[in-house]
Amino acid sequence: MSRRRTGLLIGIPVLLIVLYGLSKAVLPPVVAAAKPTRGAAVEAVYATGTVEASVMLPIAPRQAARLTELLVDEGARVQKDQILAQLEEKDVLSAQQQAEARLALSKSTFERQNELVKRGFASRQTTDQARSDMLSAEADLARAKAERAFLRLLAPADGEIIKRDGEIGQLIPAAQPVFWLKCCAPLRVTAAVDEEDIARVEPGQKVLVRADAFPGQTFQGTVQAITPKGDDIARSFRVRIGLNEEDVPLKIGMTAETNIVLRTAENALLVPSRAVVDKKVWLVVDGKLTRRSVELGAQGKEQTEIRSGLDESDVVAIPAIGSGKTWTEGQRVRQKTYAP
Repeated sequence: MSRRRTGLLIGIPVLLIVLYGLSKAVLPPVVAAAKPTRGAAVEAVYATGTVEASVMLPIAPRQAARLTELLVDEGARVQKDQILAQLEEKDVLSAQQQAEARLALSKSTFERQNELVKRGFASRQTTDQARSDMLSAEADLARAKAERAFLRLLAPADGEIIKRDGEIGQLIPAAQPVFWLKCCAPLRVTAAVDEEDIARVEPGQKVLVRADAFPGQTFQGTVQAITPKGDDIARSFRVRIGLNEEDVPLKIGMTAETNIVLRTAENALLVPSRAVVDKKVWLVVDGKLTRRSVELGAQGKEQTEIRSGLDESDVVAIPAIGSGKTWTEGQRVRQKTYAP
């Protein structure tokens, strides 16, 4: 008897396990499901870009000379006609002094010749020659003064020095910029928009700009211009986006993420984005799965707008992440409330 009881006690747990497995095989699988909700939706074109100065002016000498004095540096706010740097002027100053001496002599000669003509001791021709020499000396002096002035680098407008290339004692070639001046307009972002999306982008559209350096902050911008020729290799078009505010913390050269707003809807029909695959969703109808095609609107990471094909009474099935399971039309399921 002892051995029989022992055998019976061992068999019961095995039977329960078998029955549990059979029940699991018979019951339909559980799927997460939810009804569509209403909320705001924004349809936008995403693109990455670089922060740039809208107007960036190079400041360079007109002739080669050594840099003798730097009066401002990068980051300085300057005003129009402010002296930024001085280049060596020894040779030009000498030429100016010579021109001043020639002018003084020519004026004296002209005045003397003019007096002799009045007294009848000289011809008009000699006076004309003296006058010509005086005017030529005046022109030489004006040119020397201008060349000397060119050796002072002045700010062409109010703005900010964003770059300096040059050190004291360095020979600066003619037309080589010593300073770069940002002025006259707020910063802008130049973004590369994919050729598939560029047809929907137009000047005047609102743009939301974000940068990793300023998490949680969004800056407002506007599409200013679209390049008429695209990049043949990258298959993209350059879009200029002007920032609406001057005092933004963004720095020139930063990478920016842009969302060009195409359309906004305040009362859009939304479903979890995971529920949409190839413009189709699975619905739970009377405990069975059925697939339906839908028209999509704005698509986000968490939610997707459904423009047609669903209504608020439908129950949408949401696949589990990484489940690898496939559903079939008419498959029986048990549903549970979807929790994002």
